[in-house]
Amino acid sequence: MKAIIQQIRQYYSEIDKKVLWAVSVFTAILIMLNYHFDADRYIKKQHSFAFSFISLYALFLVAFGFPYLLYRLLAKRKYTSNPAFIFLVLLAPAIFSFKSGVDFHFNFSSNLNWDNYWNHIVYWPLLVLIIGGALFIVWKLFDKEQPFYGLKTKEINWRPYLLMLLLMIPLIAAASTQPDFLAIYPKLKTIASVYDEPGMQWWHKLLFEISYGTDFITIELFFRGFLILAFIKWAGKDAILPMACFYCAIHFGKPMGECISSYFGGIILGVVVYETRSILGGLIVHLGIAWFMEIVGYLNPMFP
Repeated sequence: MKAIIQQIRQYYSEIDKKVLWAVSVFTAILIMLNYHFDADRYIKKQHSFAFSFISLYALFLVAFGFPYLLYRLLAKRKYTSNPAFIFLVLLAPAIFSFKSGVDFHFNFSSNLNWDNYWNHIVYWPLLVLIIGGALFIVWKLFDKEQPFYGLKTKEINWRPYLLMLLLMIPLIAAASTQPDFLAIYPKLKTIASVYDEPGMQWWHKLLFEISYGTDFITIELFFRGFLILAFIKWAGKDAILPMACFYCAIHFGKPMGECISSYFGGIILGVVVYETRSILGGLIVHLGIAWFMEIVGYLNPMFP
């Protein structure tokens, strides 16, 4: 844990403070505008992949590209003129806009509730394959001299990540008392109608949580793997802040406290990945937090 704290302190001492404050204020403005106008809910209500993709692409491009523009304007960085860099900056929001906007549907059952359930079970693992495959192609074209975007297990000290996870438990327990938390967790509430269906067993809930957990593989591979490790050859540690702002933007619609903390969490995990070149420690923390939030949601007496 001391090593991680030292890495964060070193990052803070080296970062251009004008850019840090400018990006942080910009992120705060995005958060304020979204929660004031409920932009994320409006996008979701349209039920149109084309509308969702275009809207989310605009949001994600601003969240990811504008911090790099601030580096160009305030810190006079020149790497932003590199054609390959520009291409990946434009590509990254497109990949995640597809991930966020696409909605697969397979006919598993004539019962609409069970059909909805099984489509959820398939959805997240399928996205791992699709997004992972897209990133694999990008890696082959641009970064094959390094391990595939942080999927390495050698020389990793697991203890700091477990300690970080333990430190989050009381914070999550406190957050679980808030109405906005209880409205979202456990995620099974998104298909609540299936909960009362005859035949619902404990293993259905477990299978749902395992499937839900695979989404964090996609997220860590994309944000900490691709957005950090593909960009450091040009931007170095500058890659961390744009990733954190982008990462915060995908939390619009979550409880506001979770959205705000995602920005700072993104910075911390970005620093760790930059130093270790591995996403696995962060994946453990992210999965652990997500599943603990699910457990707390199930234990709450307000959930049936």
